[in-house]
Amino acid sequence: MSPGLSVGESALPASLKTPMKRPTLVRKRDDTAAESGTDATPSSPSKRLKVSFDSDVEVKVMDDWEKAPAITREEVRRALERRAQGESSAYERVKEVYTTKSTAEDAPSSNTLRNHTAALLSCVSALDRSCSDLVHDILESEWIDRDEEYVALFLRLLGNLVSAQGAYLGDVLRMLVGHLVNPPSCTGFTVDERVAVRVQCDRRVHAALRYLLRLIPFASSVLSVVLMNLFPHSSDSKRAHIAYVHNLLKLTEYAPELQSDVLSLITERLVKIDVQVQVDLEDLAEDVGEDVAQEIPNLRTGISEGIEPEEESEEESEIIEGGLDPDAQRAKDITSNVEKLDRILDILFAYYSHLFSGTSIRARDAALDILFAQFTSIILPTYRSRHTQFLLFHFAQTSPALVDNFVGACVHFAFDKGRPAVMRQSAAAYLASFVARGIHVPPQIVRDVFDYIGGQLSIYRSEYEPSCRGPDLRRYSNYYSLLQALLYIFCFRWHDLEAGAEERVDDEDISLADDLSHIWISGVKETLAQNIFSKLNPLKVCSPAIVNEFAKIANHLGIIYVFHLLETNKRLRLPQCGGQFDRDMTYNIPDRETALSSKKGEACQQLDEYFPFDPYHLPRSKRWVDGDYREWKGIPGLHEEADDASGSEEEDEEDSGVDDGTATDDDSS
Repeated sequence: MSPGLSVGESALPASLKTPMKRPTLVRKRDDTAAESGTDATPSSPSKRLKVSFDSDVEVKVMDDWEKAPAITREEVRRALERRAQGESSAYERVKEVYTTKSTAEDAPSSNTLRNHTAALLSCVSALDRSCSDLVHDILESEWIDRDEEYVALFLRLLGNLVSAQGAYLGDVLRMLVGHLVNPPSCTGFTVDERVAVRVQCDRRVHAALRYLLRLIPFASSVLSVVLMNLFPHSSDSKRAHIAYVHNLLKLTEYAPELQSDVLSLITERLVKIDVQVQVDLEDLAEDVGEDVAQEIPNLRTGISEGIEPEEESEEESEIIEGGLDPDAQRAKDITSNVEKLDRILDILFAYYSHLFSGTSIRARDAALDILFAQFTSIILPTYRSRHTQFLLFHFAQTSPALVDNFVGACVHFAFDKGRPAVMRQSAAAYLASFVARGIHVPPQIVRDVFDYIGGQLSIYRSEYEPSCRGPDLRRYSNYYSLLQALLYIFCFRWHDLEAGAEERVDDEDISLADDLSHIWISGVKETLAQNIFSKLNPLKVCSPAIVNEFAKIANHLGIIYVFHLLETNKRLRLPQCGGQFDRDMTYNIPDRETALSSKKGEACQQLDEYFPFDPYHLPRSKRWVDGDYREWKGIPGLHEEADDASGSEEEDEEDSGVDDGTATDDDSS
C-alpha cells in the first residue's frame, strides 16, 4: 500500500478515483484536435489556446433591468430604507420606472414594471408622506391601457396603499375620476378604436372605484367632493359634459349612497348652463336683434340625433376657433351650449324615467324626494332657469298623487311668510305655470288653487289696504305676484272655473264656449272684482302682457270689464327705480344687466312676465314633455278675430312699407 492512501481509497475502482467534473462549455483541446485531424500543439508557446462553445447551448444576454422578482423586491426595500437615511439614488431609479413613457427608447419592460409594482405591494407601510413624490409618480403612470394582469396588480396596490396610508385616498380618487374626464389620447385612431379605448378606460376606472368603495367605508364622502371639483367647466366641450354625466350615473348603480349627491351636482351645473344660455341670448338680442337671437337654439336642430357620445369624433365635437366675426362666434358658442343642455336633459329624463317606471315603490319615492330637494335648493332660487325645471314638470304629472304633492309644495313656498320675498314670488310663478300648462292637472286642483290664492289675497288686502296710497311693488310685492299668478291661471284654465266643467269630455268642447252662457263657480267673479278694483291697483303693477290678455278674455267671457281701469292707469305714474332695494324686491335678477332683464322708467316697478314652464324648444329632449304640455290655443271667437285683424294689418303694412321705402329713396335722392 502506498504511503498516504487509506484503506478505503485503495479499494475504490480506478474509474472512480478520478473526481467527477461538472460539464463545461469549454471543449478539451485534445478532443478538438483529434476530431479535426490537426496537430494540437500550439505554434508558439506564448499563444493562448482557443475556446469554442457548443452551438446547441442557448446564449442569452440579461438586461440589467430584468431581474428576478425577489431581487427587485429587495432592491425596492433597500431604496426606501436608504431614502430615509438621506441616500436617494436608488429611490430615484425606482421613480424612473414609473415616470418613463412607454414610447421612450429606454422604457422599462412589462416584466420590470410588474416586478416593481409587486415589490411596492409589500412596502406600502413605508410609503408615508415622505414618499409622496413616488406615490404621485405611480398614480400618474401609464397603467390604464396596459394588459389585464398588470391592471389587476395595480388596483391591488391602490387598495393596499389607501388601507395603510389613508392620507392618499383623495389623491387616488382624483386620479381615477381624472381618467373619466381626460381619457387616454386617441390621436390617429379610427372611430372604432377610439370607442374601444374609451369603453375600456371607463370600465377599468369603475372597477377600481367599486373596489375602493367596498374596501374603505368613508371613501364615498371623499369621492363626492372629488366628483364636484372635477366636473367639466361650462366652457368645456359638449362631449366632455355628456361623457362625465354618463359616468356619474353609472357610478350610482354600485354606489347608491351617492345617488342624491350625484343628481344634485348634475342639476346644479345644468341650471348654470341653462341660465347662461338665456343671458347670452339676451345679450346677443341687444347687439344683433331679438329675431336673430331667437333662432339660435334651432340652428342645428337634429344634428346630434341618433349619435351616441362615444361615436362623435373630436373634429365634429369641437368648435373651430378663428375665422369668424365676434357675433358669429358668439352664436356658435350659444348653439353649442344649447346642444349641451339638450343632451344632458335627455339623459336625465331617461334616467329618472327608469326610476319612476320601475316596480320598486321605494326607488320611485327616493327619486321623487331627490327631485323635490333639487327644486327647493337649486331650481326655485335661480332666476331665469328655462328648461331644467321641466324634469319636475314631467315627473310630477306621472300620477295624481304626485300632481297634488308638487302643487302643495308650491303653495307652501308661496304662502310661507318665513321665506324671502324672492322665493315666495318665484314659487307663485311656478304654481301658476304648472297649473296652467300641465295637461294632467285635473280641474279640481285648478279650482282649489284658485281658491287658495284668493284666500291669501284677501289676507294681504286686509293687511295692506288701510295704509295703501296706491300701487307700490316695493311694499306689496307678495300680493302682486300672487294676483299675477291668478290672472295667468285664468287665461289658460278659465273653462275649469265654470260650473259643470267636470262634464266636459275634452278641450274640444271649449269650442262651444262662444255659444253658451257662462256660469262660474262660487267665488270666482267676486275674487277677481275685489282684487282688481282694490286700492292696491294690481293691474298697474302686473306684467302688461298678462294684464292685456286677461282683459280681452275676461271681457269676451263677460266675467269682468277692466278696459276703463286700464285707460285710467295709463295716466298714473309709478315711482322711478332706484337703489339696491328695488332690485331686491323683484325676482332674483342677476347683477349683470341684459337686453331683456334691464328695465328703465316705471317698467322696473312692474312684475316680469316670467313663468317657468313657458314653451320648451330643445329639439332632442322635447319628446319627454310633449304629452304633458298645454299649448296656448286662445278662445274661439276672440283670438280668431284678432288673428284675422292682425293678418290684415300686416298686409297693409307690407303695402305701405313698399310705398314708404320708395318715397324714402326719392327723398334721399
